[in-house]
Amino acid sequence: MFTMNNLNGKIAVVTGGNSGIGYATAQEFKDRGATVIITGRRVEAVQNAASALGVIGKVADQSSMGALDQLTAEIKKEFGKVDYLFINAGVIGKLTIEAATESFWHQLVDINLKGAYFTLSRFIPLLNDGGSVVFLSSNVATKTIAGSSVYALTKTAINSIVRTAALELAPRKIRVNAVSPGPTETNIFDKLGLDSETIKDIKTGLQSQIPLAAIGDAADVAKMVVYFCSEEAKFITGTEIIMDGGMVLK
Repeated sequence: MFTMNNLNGKIAVVTGGNSGIGYATAQEFKDRGATVIITGRRVEAVQNAASALGVIGKVADQSSMGALDQLTAEIKKEFGKVDYLFINAGVIGKLTIEAATESFWHQLVDINLKGAYFTLSRFIPLLNDGGSVVFLSSNVATKTIAGSSVYALTKTAINSIVRTAALELAPRKIRVNAVSPGPTETNIFDKLGLDSETIKDIKTGLQSQIPLAAIGDAADVAKMVVYFCSEEAKFITGTEIIMDGGMVLK
């Protein structure tokens, strides 16, 4: 039975855990008894989130190989091994193929794809046998949306990595899965620099594209991530779960 405190003694790492889905997932892991380590690029944001959550904060830029090496060295020294890894850190960008620039390409690919790939690579030696890795993907890997070509290719590639990693890590009973949300209620809307009425109109437009007529909840995504790490999901690997209220169906 998946009870509230069945992760006692487990160690979970959440990249990009200082806001949004990462923050909600760190909270969910902690509520279920795990020791939680969150990472992020901004010192103040990581410190504030770690303090509010009552977890351990580490500053690390996922796109930097040096930062990843330092992060894993610190965690190995302080904790030895970890049980769960949620590779969540990433950025969203929207430009048409015609308008895309090389710097835009590198920003998304370096963080969302290279960073996620090498986060897994560097953490594999630290993972306990029988552990679990979850990637944050996106429904844009399935649903074609104009202006999302670069973002979508990073998430499509993530889903491919999930399947390959699931095969490679199966001998150690380490499971690798992905959660692909659609539009989700996080502070991403506040970061757009738009007024409240414009944000409201954007959300209304998004809801019209979703059969369940609602924006997703970060806490629901968090519960799915933690479910993938639970004993109830011990026979699930190489799988992507789409959580978008049916948006990909339209």
